[in-house]
Amino acid sequence: MMNWNQLISTRRLGKGPAVKEEDLYNRTQFQRDYDRIIFSSPFRRMQNKTQVFPLPGSIFVHNRLTHSLEVASVGRSLGNILSEKLIQSGEKSPLLYELGAVVSAGCLAHDMGNPPFGHAGEEAISNYFREGNGKTLEMLVSPEEWSDFLYFDGNANALRLLGHQFEGRREGGFALTYTTLASIVKYPFESVGVSKPKFGFFQSEKNLYHDIARELGIIQLESNPMKFVRHPLVFLVEAADDICYQIMDLEDAHKLKILDYKTTKQLFLNFYDEQRDKHLFDKIEKTFKVVTDQNERIAYLRAGVINKLVHECIRVFEEQQAAILEGTFQSALITQVGGSSKMAMEEIGPLSVKKIYRDRSVVEIEMAGYRILGTLLDEFITAVLSPKAGLSRRLLSLMPLQYRGDHQTSYEKIQSVIDFVSGMTDLYALDLYRKIKGINLPVIG
Repeated sequence: MMNWNQLISTRRLGKGPAVKEEDLYNRTQFQRDYDRIIFSSPFRRMQNKTQVFPLPGSIFVHNRLTHSLEVASVGRSLGNILSEKLIQSGEKSPLLYELGAVVSAGCLAHDMGNPPFGHAGEEAISNYFREGNGKTLEMLVSPEEWSDFLYFDGNANALRLLGHQFEGRREGGFALTYTTLASIVKYPFESVGVSKPKFGFFQSEKNLYHDIARELGIIQLESNPMKFVRHPLVFLVEAADDICYQIMDLEDAHKLKILDYKTTKQLFLNFYDEQRDKHLFDKIEKTFKVVTDQNERIAYLRAGVINKLVHECIRVFEEQQAAILEGTFQSALITQVGGSSKMAMEEIGPLSVKKIYRDRSVVEIEMAGYRILGTLLDEFITAVLSPKAGLSRRLLSLMPLQYRGDHQTSYEKIQSVIDFVSGMTDLYALDLYRKIKGINLPVIG
């Protein structure tokens, strides 16, 4: 069974042993993780990466950055509540009071590996190798490496972004604590033999995750293919993400008039039981007598629902803690909530797919992403594999130095292009695509 004393560690990637308590200064080690992430360039670039709806527009909707900030806020609440409950139950780990900081840092980082153009960006990269010109590259890499490309996953890419030593960068990447890194790996296994196209680390980070798991005492289920159970805090990072994207997408859809006010209001009210939560209905009614703006009313309801789901997810974690520490509990916390919340979530899911994720604006940005990312991958992978060709030299000069290391294998060369392309913003990817295609010419001066 895993234990909290080992699971919460201040040891940093690339830094040797864990940091001593007397060396914490004015910020704890996990607060430093949070600060390193939020001040980084990859984090800032998320402001121009699609969450669901295209950007920019006259109505401001969520992008990857605002989504991550909100997830971090919810994650901090989840971590703080769990911390209090564990301490009250008699757990003695001296770092338990830091759970809020760990979870919020993990939440900030959880989407940093996602490519431009939303979840369609992940599919576009995979599709390039499955059905596009990338199919011809299979013979250049091992079956395990090919699986990484075929099922490209933003979660695995986040671990690479945070932990890989890119050209000219320091050892250990962001040099985050092992605990923060472990908290973002939702699917702690390699891409080989996965039952669904989700996994937690590429072949290039396989040994890295093994070292993290060994340090933190994370249970290993299989060695070939490598598979582990989740770090317990992954459940909280996942819950914060699930709560935010499902609830905030409704609010965005209302602002964009994809969902009308009456429908959106009822979807939120469905989370409450008419008898047990009568006092809350009375409170909402009193508030609405003062607050007449419909967007503000929806925001008020959204805040209440998030608070309710936070406490219900913590209840599930408490009930399942023994199984979580044994590695036998595998479900997302939000799928285990009961009563009116469960029924409300079950109604939101199909409706979101039908009316939000298949909205014309969403489909159009996904189609553009397929064409743009497929073209960029094709051009730059051709260049890294044939670097002496005239056009290749020009294309490679456009890649930042951090991606132009002394790559020896085809796997490393192809992966360097994926690193470059997945790190782009929507607008930069579009601009570079147009210039490569000769649609736009660069402006001088």
